[in-house]
Amino acid sequence: MSKINLINKEHKILIVGLGLLGGSYAQGLTDVGFYVSAIDIEQESIDYAIEKGYIKDGQVAVTKEYVSQFDIVIFALYPKVFVKWLKDYQDFLKKGAIITDVTGVKAWLDKEIRSFIRDDIEYVLAHPMAGREVYGVKNSNKAIFKGANYIVIPNSKASEEAISLIEDLGRLLGFKNVVRLSNEEHDEMIGFLSQLTHCIAVSLMTCKESKHLVEYTGDSFRDLTRIARINENMWSELFLLNKEELLRQMDLFLKQFTKLKETIENDDVEEMKSIMRVSTKNREYFDQ
Repeated sequence: MSKINLINKEHKILIVGLGLLGGSYAQGLTDVGFYVSAIDIEQESIDYAIEKGYIKDGQVAVTKEYVSQFDIVIFALYPKVFVKWLKDYQDFLKKGAIITDVTGVKAWLDKEIRSFIRDDIEYVLAHPMAGREVYGVKNSNKAIFKGANYIVIPNSKASEEAISLIEDLGRLLGFKNVVRLSNEEHDEMIGFLSQLTHCIAVSLMTCKESKHLVEYTGDSFRDLTRIARINENMWSELFLLNKEELLRQMDLFLKQFTKLKETIENDDVEEMKSIMRVSTKNREYFDQ
């Protein structure tokens, strides 16, 4: 299998899916000198990205003539759509192509891809820990990657060169921390840090009628519920594809929430303060 040196800007990159992340990838990679193209189901998104200079060219049709040009293919699609695309069109990919993704669940995805992917294609799953509460290429912005975390998930069907290439891609996009995790480590971490927090935000916004509360709220409620403005199609799919791990994290939260509730019920001030001291100490790691 041929090796791709990411430093060589002659290699061409295809982004499949020009949403918020796909568009932000396009901006960032174009700005550092790569030839970037895109496929999207909306011609309007392609036209907008070309007009803004995010991509050189793009199309809505998936053809072998077009797809086979590219050395690196980045999939910014929902997990099930990503798998279906590969099943339908992997024969269009050039021999030795390296593919990666941006999706928020990995164990399920890795198992699915491993079951059918061509032997002469390398895939390295990745997860940019960056985003906004808006969608579409018109809201994309490469600045969301600056200082953020980027997770790479190696697998036995990818060479060390391919894994390093995807790590370099993250660094070129401006991510501060580039780390490797296994599928299981990733899904446990994302179940707690991302999926559980979205569940909490959704619960806060749906447990009480909120329309009139906007006249009284302060920053604490706004901060806690920022992510409650949610894409129901994407997040419901992610929750169910990581169901067992997310349920474990929800049980963990419920146990601790119940413990805090009991300190209030029992007027247990010392235990309440103890929990708050642990909370303050643990939060300090994120403020560094």
